[in-house]
Amino acid sequence: MISKEKLARINELAAKKKREGLTEEEAKEQSRLRSEYLQNVRQQVLNTIENVTIVDTKGNDVTPEKIKQIKLRKKNH
Repeated sequence: MISKEKLARINELAAKKKREGLTEEEAKEQSRLRSEYLQNVRQQVLNTIENVTIVDTKGNDVTPEKIKQIKLRKKNH
């Protein structure tokens, strides 16, 4: 999970970019922080998907095969 400080810095840099622009160093920092943030979000989504089971109204497991394969791989590692 990304820290509150890093998230605050991302927002600070975004606001500064709109106001006056960023230095080259700040732009690199913003890019690095955004990449870290997006990686974190992607991992959270993947973790959620790996723990989802879809059941129809009749109680049958209708989880897509792709998700079942992801769960199986995770279980075997």
